[in-house]
Parts: sequence; C-alpha cells; structure tokens
Amino acid sequence: MKKISHLLALSAAILCGQAIADEAAIKKAIGNFMPEGKIDAVKPSEIPGLYEVTSGGNIFYASEDGRYLVQGQLFDVQAKKNITEAKLAGARKAELDKLGEQKMIIFKAENPKHMVSVFTDIDCGYCRKLHSEIDQYLAQGITVRYMFFPRAGKGSDSYKKAVSVWCAADRNKALTAAKKGESLDSKSCENPVDEHMALGEAFGMNGTPMIVTQKGNILPGYVPAAQLAKILASE
Repeated sequence: MKKISHLLALSAAILCGQAIADEAAIKKAIGNFMPEGKIDAVKPSEIPGLYEVTSGGNIFYASEDGRYLVQGQLFDVQAKKNITEAKLAGARKAELDKLGEQKMIIFKAENPKHMVSVFTDIDCGYCRKLHSEIDQYLAQGITVRYMFFPRAGKGSDSYKKAVSVWCAADRNKALTAAKKGESLDSKSCENPVDEHMALGEAFGMNGTPMIVTQKGNILPGYVPAAQLAKILASE
C-alpha cells in the first residue's frame, strides 16, 4: 500500500513539474514573439494539450511548447456555451478593477442598481447622444463610469480635449460642456488617457461608445437608457 501511495505521489510530482515546464516554455516563446505583451496567466485549457494564455483583456491558446499560438473563440458544443467569451468578460472586469475608479470620470446614480464603464470620444456623435441623455441613465439607477478613447489618436484635437477635461477643476462639468461642443481652456497635467486607450484596444475596441457591463460583457455602440437597464437586469 505504501509503495502504491509513493508511486502516485511521484506521478503527481512529475505531472506538476511537466505543467510548470510547459507554462515556462509558453511564456518564453510568446515573450519572444510579442515582447511588449504582458502575460498574466498560463493554464491548461479545456482541450488536452492546449494552454489558455491570458494577457490583459485578451485570451489566446498555445501549444504545449509555445510554438503555435491561436486567437479565437473556444466553444463547448455540447453545453452550447462560448467558453472564451465567458472568460474574457472576467478578464475585462479584472482589468477595469485594476485601473480603478480614481482614473475614471463617474456620474453616480442617486439610487444605484447597475454600473457600466463607457469608452467615449468627445467628438463622436453617438457618444454625445449618450451623454446628452445621462440623466435618463441615472434615473434608471445606472452609474456611468467614463474612460476616454479619442479615435483620431494621440495628439489629435479629440485627445487634447480629453486631457483638458481630465485636468479641469470639475471633470464632470467639463466633460458635459465638451460634449455640447463648448470650448474648453486648454490644460495639461498627469492623466490616464493613454491608459484608457490601451485598455480599449486590449478589449478589441472598434468604435465608440463602447459599453462594458459590470459583469465584463461588451455592448458596442449607443444603447438607450431603458433598453440598457433591461439588459443589465437580465445579467
């Protein structure tokens, strides 16, 4: 009996050592391939021999030796479930928590029921429409946390407006004024706009506004307040 237990323990140690070796090989290979990418976690996926790699708000799949990298959705056809998207939602939520509310502009509902994080461009038409109805979202109990994603890129007029809003004495008031097309005093200070943009890109941003729910799910584009409240309630 002792011999069997010893063999089982030895087998477990070998398997554990192999898993660590595979993870190290994957990290090294991907690090060489994407030197600017930060790998947060490597673990076995639902498919034997395929590893799940989490990097910021992204999920990849890699072979055991790290030579082959796959980007795409993994489905469980029997359970009719998108495994990747469910995990991506969790990764997005974690990244938003890591950024922190101190780096967001928040419009708080008086009686909060839900919360969303919105990537916005000051000069985007539908972004302005969404913000023009901010009182409707707040009335639905939806707290809105804003981050900037000037689609014209760093250094553009939209980017400079975002920085000026962040550096204003009253950010909420400045954002509302900017959304109305009012001119702002040009200001500069330490700001998180670049972090916002990097996070939006990591989340697969392809247009603004982009709404991220409290569960980490993405709703692309403008969604009316009443409809958004129903969506959030169904989560």
